[in-house]
Order: sequence, then structure tokens, then C-alpha cells
Amino acid sequence: MAPLVPKYVRPLNRIKGRIPALLPEEAFELFSAVGPEGWRVELLEGEVHAGPPADGAHAEIVSELCGQIHDHQEDPLLRTYTGVGLVLSGLTADGLSMPGRAIPDLVIAPKGSFADELEFHDPAPVLLVAEVTSRSTGANDRGKKIRGYARAGIPVYLLIDREADQAVLFTGPVGEEYRRKESYKLSETVPLPAPLGFELDTGAF
Repeated sequence: MAPLVPKYVRPLNRIKGRIPALLPEEAFELFSAVGPEGWRVELLEGEVHAGPPADGAHAEIVSELCGQIHDHQEDPLLRTYTGVGLVLSGLTADGLSMPGRAIPDLVIAPKGSFADELEFHDPAPVLLVAEVTSRSTGANDRGKKIRGYARAGIPVYLLIDREADQAVLFTGPVGEEYRRKESYKLSETVPLPAPLGFELDTGAF
């Protein structure tokens, strides 16, 4: 988990050992409630992760992704969402519950998939998720989120790995992994599968 800002450390230390240990979901709710404004709090494989807002370059890539999808996507019922929370779950090798809550940088799903008042939604309608790495979140994007999105059965995971200068396309989820992984240099085009079915120009990033 990313370090908490100092003003939260002292009061948390004062209550350490005086209250029962929190379940992962309870700890997630606590950090979501008290975390600094603008920070993203996620629950991945039973662990809470909090990170500061992304930088401007990150926002530009997400905006470019949305723009290209809007320009090329032909299905009028598909929508591009940002800031939508998804419920992820799974089991450990011992059969224990592994709760998850993720907020992908971009989600593609049919119109109306999230027309409720929940903060975190069933991922069943999701056709594609995309993540753009930041230094504080990159390790999760390359590990826990691959497994979480595969377990959720999300058909396509697009990872824009700024540190590795790569776009990585994961398709064919089986269990907690994807059958296919294709890597492209950030400058090449990435062939997105149906229902998108167009060449994503990563040179525009």
C-alpha cells in the first residue's frame, strides 16, 4: 500500500492494538472514508492499496484512448467509462475468499451496464478494461490486476506500461490468467479485437 500522508499516521498508531483487527473489506471502507481527496483506494487480492492522483501525462493517454475508441467504434450501444468501480473476487489456494475492488482507468461496456447507485459494479458486462501505469500503481497493473480481471472473465485487458514503453494486450481469460499476451512498443499500432476491431495508434501517446 502506498504510504499514508503523515497526519493520518499518528492517530492510527494511537489506536493500534486497541481495536480488533479489521477484515479486508472493513479496512478498505475505512481507508476510502479517510483517505486524502483525489486518492484512489482499491482492494486487490484482499489487500488495500491507496495512491495519489495520476499526473497529467497519464490523463492525456487516457483521453487519447477514449478519443480513438470514440472515433473508430461502430457499435452504437457500446460506451466508454472512466472512474467506474468493479467488484473483483476469487479464492486462494486454501479456498479462502480474496475480495477485490478495482477502479480501472477505462472500461468499455454496453450502455446501461452501470445504471445503478452502487460504487462498485458487477464486471460481467465489461468487454475491455485498460490501465495506464503510474509509479505508484504499476506493480498492481502488471500483477494483481491481470489476475483479478482474468478471474472476472473480462475478455480484454489493455495495459499501457509507460515505464516499459509498451502496450500489452491480454485476451482469452482462463482461471486467473490470460491465454494470450501480445506486447507492442509505444509507437506501434495495436490490433484491438472485436467488438472494437480497429488499430489503436499508440504513437499518439
